[in-house]
Amino acid sequence: MTATRTETEQTVARTEKELLDAAEPVGSSRSERLSALVQQHGALAVLVIVSAVASLSFDSFASGDNLSNMATSSAFLAVVALGMTFVIITGGIDLSVGSLFALGGVLAAWGSQYGTLVALLLPMAVCGLIGVVNGLLIARSRLAPFIVTLAAMLGARGLMLSLTDEGANTYLVAKGSFLAELGQGTTLGLGNPVWITLALFVAGAVVLRRSRFGQHVYAVGGNEDAAALMGAPVARTKILVYTLSGVLAGLAGALNAAWLASGVTILGNGMELEAISAVVIGGTLLTGGLGYVSGSLVGVLLLKVIQNVINQIGSLDSSYQQVVSGAFLAVVVIAQTWLGRRRQLL
Repeated sequence: MTATRTETEQTVARTEKELLDAAEPVGSSRSERLSALVQQHGALAVLVIVSAVASLSFDSFASGDNLSNMATSSAFLAVVALGMTFVIITGGIDLSVGSLFALGGVLAAWGSQYGTLVALLLPMAVCGLIGVVNGLLIARSRLAPFIVTLAAMLGARGLMLSLTDEGANTYLVAKGSFLAELGQGTTLGLGNPVWITLALFVAGAVVLRRSRFGQHVYAVGGNEDAAALMGAPVARTKILVYTLSGVLAGLAGALNAAWLASGVTILGNGMELEAISAVVIGGTLLTGGLGYVSGSLVGVLLLKVIQNVINQIGSLDSSYQQVVSGAFLAVVVIAQTWLGRRRQLL
């Protein structure tokens, strides 16, 4: 008798669920999936369209040399944007990456006299340490990320200038060294920095999507209080993402120094804004909780393609690249806000 009653209750429950599913508007789920698809892959669609139009309009755009140069020049910004992706998904921001990029290049060029290992590890360690300080102040002292990383930006830039005597000294990377080969060499037609960047993005995607740390990153960005109640280490997660951002900015600077064979002090100005733009254009929400590593890479490529198209035109000033990039960013942010509200209503 009890077994029969249990089976009856289960049948009723299944029937109620089916009726509720049937009563739910079909268009709602379809609209939600379409909104998510546009948010995740919209930048990729724009990149394909712009690249196709540019290939038809300019003969040199799709040439091997031009594509290889674009890929190599994109690699350094992409590495910085990778770290920025983790930071923004947690709901934070890192304005120090541009200065850390420049500092990392100077430290790598200076350390190259002691070998490639020192040239790579020194900027990663120093910039990573600055990232740790940023994370501690933000997570433990609960200071605003904007203020903390702005102070770090100024401090890192000042440290870089002091190391180079206000930019008067330029450290060089010896020709023929392994570090120079790492930055200037090619493999299968692509520069070595491109392969390193692709490997980092694959690792970043695996960490973000398949690891417990990645789950914590999304949880902290989605709802920090709820993440804490679930037992997620909120403070540790924030410290780790800012440390990662610093390490990757230092590594990007080191690779750039290897590519240029010198630690150029004037680089990195405005790079933090480019990285933020690329990440947001790639579909990561500025409010946190949603983001894609692959989208950030697409965002970087889109910015570089726009810049290359403007250079191909020739009659336009390079400042138009900033105008177009700003317009893209504004459109993307507006679209993200509209899609987010639409998904909440569905």
